[in-house]
Amino acid sequence: MDFLNYEFMQRALLAAVLVGITAPAVGIYLVQRRQALMGDGIGHVAMTGVGLGFLLSWSPVWMATLVSVLGAVLMELIRWYGRTRGDIALAMLFYGGMAGGVMLINLAPNGSNANLTSYLFGSLSTVSESDVTAIILLAAFVVLVTLGLRRQLFAVSQDEEFARVTGLPVRALNLLTAITAAVTVTVAMRVVGLLLVSALMVVPVAAAQQLTRSFAATFAIAVAIGITVTIGGTVTSYYQDVPPGATIVLLTIGAFIALTALATPLARRRARALAAAQPSGDPAECAIPASRESDGKVSV
Repeated sequence: MDFLNYEFMQRALLAAVLVGITAPAVGIYLVQRRQALMGDGIGHVAMTGVGLGFLLSWSPVWMATLVSVLGAVLMELIRWYGRTRGDIALAMLFYGGMAGGVMLINLAPNGSNANLTSYLFGSLSTVSESDVTAIILLAAFVVLVTLGLRRQLFAVSQDEEFARVTGLPVRALNLLTAITAAVTVTVAMRVVGLLLVSALMVVPVAAAQQLTRSFAATFAIAVAIGITVTIGGTVTSYYQDVPPGATIVLLTIGAFIALTALATPLARRRARALAAAQPSGDPAECAIPASRESDGKVSV
C-alpha cells in the first residue's frame, strides 16, 4: 500500500473510482439503445478539444468537455434532420475529430506527442489537482442524470415510440443521454484514455448482463465491475509500469470472460430445473430471449 504515500497516486485512484462509477452508469443506456460505439465517436471529437485547450492555453479537460458536448449534440441533430446516414455522420466525426486534435496539438506552443499520448491512452502521473476537481464536478453531473432520470432514460432506451406515446420528451432525453456520454468521455480520458474509454462504458454492462436481466441489478453489477477494474488497473499500472488505460480495459475483458464462463453452467442448471418443474404432458414455456421486447418488461 506504499503507493498511497504519493499524491499523484491518490489523485489517480480518486479519478479511477469516479470513472469506474460513471462509465458503466452511462454505458447501460448506450447498450440498450444499440449505440455502443458512441463513446468512440465522442472520444475522437474530444481530441479536438484537447488540442484547442493546448493551443489557447486553457484547461484541456474543460475544453474537451465543451467540444465533446457540441459533437454529441451535432450527432443527434444529424440523426434527426440530416439526409446523411447516421453511421456515415459518425464516421466523419471520428476522422475529423482525431485529425483536428492532432493538428491543433502540433500547432500549440506547449503541445507535444507526449501530451497527445497521455490523453489517448491515459497517464497516472499527469492527473493534476485541477483535473481531479474537474472530474469530480463532471462525475457529479453524470451520477445525478443517470440515477435521477433512470426511469425516463430507461423507457426511451427501450422503446422510443412507446415512450413518446406516454408523454415523455423523447428528443430531449436522447439529447441529454448524448451530452451525458460526452461528459463521461472527458471524465475518463485522464485515466483510461480517449481511445479506450468506450470499452469501459460497454464491457462492464455486457459482463453484468451475463448474470442478470434486471435493469437495477445490471446497473449495480456493472458499476461494481467498473470500480474494481479501474482500481485494479491503476494499482497494476503503478507496480508494473504499464499504461493504465490498456491495463484497465484488459481487466474489464477478463471480467467479462470470467462471468460468461460462470453464467453458462448456471443458465443450463436453471433451464434443467425449469424443465423438471414443468408438469408432464404440458409443453414447457419458452423463455423469452433478451431483446428490446423482453427488456421492456423488466422493472427498474
